[in-house]
Amino acid sequence: MSRLALVTFASETVMGAQVYERAIDSRAKDALGTVSDDWAVQSIVVRSLRSPLAGTHRLPIGWLARASAGSRAAAARLIYPRADLVHRMKVSLPPAPGRDILTLHDIGPWKFPDEAVPPRAAREELLRARAIVTPSAFSAAEIVEMFGVDDPVVIPNGFDRERFDGAEPLSAEALQGLGVHGDFVVAAGGASRRKNLAGLAEAWPIVRRARPNLTLALAGPRNAERDRLFAGLDGVVLVGRLPDAVVPGFLAAAKAIVVPSLYEGFGLPALEAMAVGVPVVAMRASSLPEVVGDAGILVDPTPQALAEGVIWATSNEADLQDLIARGKTRAAAHSWERSAAEHARLWARLV
Repeated sequence: MSRLALVTFASETVMGAQVYERAIDSRAKDALGTVSDDWAVQSIVVRSLRSPLAGTHRLPIGWLARASAGSRAAAARLIYPRADLVHRMKVSLPPAPGRDILTLHDIGPWKFPDEAVPPRAAREELLRARAIVTPSAFSAAEIVEMFGVDDPVVIPNGFDRERFDGAEPLSAEALQGLGVHGDFVVAAGGASRRKNLAGLAEAWPIVRRARPNLTLALAGPRNAERDRLFAGLDGVVLVGRLPDAVVPGFLAAAKAIVVPSLYEGFGLPALEAMAVGVPVVAMRASSLPEVVGDAGILVDPTPQALAEGVIWATSNEADLQDLIARGKTRAAAHSWERSAAEHARLWARLV
């Protein structure tokens, strides 16, 4: 029997990377069953020494970031089981002593000072890994250029078809309960520098002059910088972190989804917007053109261009229906089941 260990960090906030981790973890056993019945899958959830979150093991997280490759490998031996293959879902996790593969969504932690500091031993561990999984060709090229690794394996993200396909828009009453009234556009996600919320805040007054009855609904964990950027701007509602069950209907009720990011390893909100049949406005930057293609409104990375894209996306022009149809077709090529199946083929090949 072949044994696979999937390793993640415990996280209270579920964002794009955590959605990926949970989707692959929950589908790994079934996906491997299409390759061979002779697999055992174990999920390992690492948490800090004082974390109140659920998990299977504890490690000194701050120490791990500073530790040498040898010390990190020694820590891994304390928590990882005897496995034929260990798949780490984050670079900050210590590498397995045997066959070790890693998911690296992008190199944002090396590019942006407000991101989590990558471990000192990351380069050495990346070069040693049997494979590196990444969600876009854009990220693969950056990983090769920065670290000199050979051929990262590109496996695109997916979406939950049961939840997003044919999602019914939330009722006006449900939207009002979230503080949203009338027509609205959504920007969902984190608030780190790469998400470019400053650019969206600059663009929004331009949109409001053209669309005075349009609301901008900002979804995501509460953040002081987000609050500061949008304080005092008319027509902005901070809805916070929405329950998973509400997200598809919330997106489906929007006039458009805005992805103002200057840097993404994939851009899951863009895919989910296309899946529910809502126009997506995204920057012509990083991986977003790769994900959106001709099925969305790609704009130059400036506030003025972003504003013009949102204005057009909410114009009710006939061309938008063709755009929405292309988006649904493009999204249909992605699913977490397909992504898990590609992971399973990689795991089987490495073992």
